[in-house]
Amino acid sequence: MTATPTPTHTPPDTDTGAVSPSEAPQTSERPVGTRFSRVASARRDRPRRSLPGRGARRRVLLPWGVAAALLIPLSVAFPGAGSWPAALAVDLSGPLGRAGDWITDHRDSHPLFLYFFGHVSNAVVVSVRAVYVLLLAAGWTGVTALSALVACRLAGVRLALTCAAAFAACGLLGMWVPTMQTLALMVVAVAASVVLGALLGLAAGLSPRTGRILRPVLDTMQILPAFAYLLPMVLVFGIGVPAAVLATVVYAAPPMARLTALGLREADTGVLEAAASLGATGRQRLLTARLPLARRQLLLGVNQAVMTGLSMAVIASVIGAGGLGDRVYQALASVDVGAALAAGIPIVLLAVVLDRTADAAGERIGAAPVPVGEQHLLRRVFTGWYGRLLTLLAAVAAAVAGRIAGSSLWPESWTVSLADPVNSAVAWMTGHLYSGVPLVGGTADWAARFTGWILDPLRSTLQAAPWWLLLLVACGFALLVGTWRTALTAVLALGAVGVLGVWEASLDTLSQVLAAVAVTLVLGFAIAVGAARSARAERLLRPLLDVCQTLPQFVYLIPVVALFGVGRAPAAAAAVVYALPAVVRITVQGLREVDPTVVESARSLGATSSQLLRQVQLPLARPALLLAVNQAVVLVLAVVIIGGLVGGGALGYDVVLGLAQGDLATGLVAGAAIVCLGLFLDRVTQPAKEA
Repeated sequence: MTATPTPTHTPPDTDTGAVSPSEAPQTSERPVGTRFSRVASARRDRPRRSLPGRGARRRVLLPWGVAAALLIPLSVAFPGAGSWPAALAVDLSGPLGRAGDWITDHRDSHPLFLYFFGHVSNAVVVSVRAVYVLLLAAGWTGVTALSALVACRLAGVRLALTCAAAFAACGLLGMWVPTMQTLALMVVAVAASVVLGALLGLAAGLSPRTGRILRPVLDTMQILPAFAYLLPMVLVFGIGVPAAVLATVVYAAPPMARLTALGLREADTGVLEAAASLGATGRQRLLTARLPLARRQLLLGVNQAVMTGLSMAVIASVIGAGGLGDRVYQALASVDVGAALAAGIPIVLLAVVLDRTADAAGERIGAAPVPVGEQHLLRRVFTGWYGRLLTLLAAVAAAVAGRIAGSSLWPESWTVSLADPVNSAVAWMTGHLYSGVPLVGGTADWAARFTGWILDPLRSTLQAAPWWLLLLVACGFALLVGTWRTALTAVLALGAVGVLGVWEASLDTLSQVLAAVAVTLVLGFAIAVGAARSARAERLLRPLLDVCQTLPQFVYLIPVVALFGVGRAPAAAAAVVYALPAVVRITVQGLREVDPTVVESARSLGATSSQLLRQVQLPLARPALLLAVNQAVVLVLAVVIIGGLVGGGALGYDVVLGLAQGDLATGLVAGAAIVCLGLFLDRVTQPAKEA
């Protein structure tokens, strides 16, 4: 079968890459690229890729016209440079201030606080204290032995050694007691968040109407910055462990709820119909069919609840949660990088241990059992119910041995001071890298140039632009990636920021997010392309990406403060480092999942590596790339807000200020503006599925 030489026609058999042998020698460089790009486009959805007709263009341009017809008269009625008109803003400081004063005045006398919130607070305190006392009673020998034995049962000796080494490192750094405090808080908070998330997920997964109602609630809970959760909890429960635990529960429950609902909705309909045909009731189908089929999603939800809960538990240290987060916060306040790193390393190790253990449990559930003859000796010993009993007895024996030896806490003589050498290294870096480096300049120069050349002009441009023009641009971007509903949501979300009266601060935050996202995408795509082409590079990057993904947001501020000082540039740098692993992973996966037959067809047509990447792999990996952009925006926004602690300013500073002063109006208005800004950015970066 031969192909038509006319460039505007599609060659036949594009799915298999068939082409006439007589055509190949006559093609130049440009026609080759044209032909194999058509091979790639043949794999995509033709109606969506085709050029829009006159009716389609009308449907796209109609919302533009409606938006312009509404916004331009408003701009004439409410003139101004770039600021949001005061007549269109709503001042919420009065009502929110009165609400905060009422809560403060009645917290010790109103029946709602005495007979409901008071009992909740007492239950949280008792639970955390009980777990903490149990961990201290087990001692470092019992806790280390139990974690290693559980890991050995789930995944083998390698994970067991990793867990034992991680807890030993926490003791060597002199952070055993803070680690146990954080672990006790995590156990209670994660257990409560898993229960709450599972109940919400059951309701959303079993009832489509409930799912539609809960979706915006879960969206808001996930977009709302972690600091915004702390202020209302402090007003209701005061500073201490109850507020920290409940803020962690609310923050960690949405991932569990989403994955539970997803697992229930994606259950095999054939199995459910078979159970119904056998006369099973709805409750029996749920317990014997739906939940077992959703086990992997449930375990993934538990894993995500653990990771988000740990991140929030560290951030909650600013309201008296104690533990490792409190050590990091105090070290950041005094710019003691060595002490902050000594507390940050156990956080990373704890996150790695919990993440690996949860992953191993998820992989083991539903997997085919390994024959007894092929199992290692330790796996055979710890198999079955007697293996569980043996694990418990061995951990108790290790704890008793430690108590008898008189070393329930980690011995002081076995600790290593990390603060002094790290602070010496930071002092050397500050003296030699902070400024005055020949040719390239120092890190302070980089931060100043990034602020002066990128952040300041971008902020000035956004704040000087007419507000109606920004809304019109938001509408246009949303129309390019979605439908008119997407555009309406984006415009309303951005407009709500102005209505809340924080337009200038929101544009400042938006400028930081856009600059950090641009740097993240450039670096992430470049690294991902290299990793996708080289399996060895991917293997070398994997442990680094694992550590960066398990590291809580709070800890990223430590190195950037040491290298760049304080300001908006360090906050953007921390956001880039935090969001980079997700972008790299998603992009690599998208590039590797491109249909190999299409890639081979392009190569057979003489495509070079750069042509293969630009005209085949990247277009076919478009959904993954768009998802990477969306995740970069969401993750960058989260860290830019936390950057208010290191001089990031804007909305992050308002949230931190409201929390520090107990100002409900300032904190909640800034938090609501962040939610609206996050909703706007999410909609303009996540395309809607076309009908």
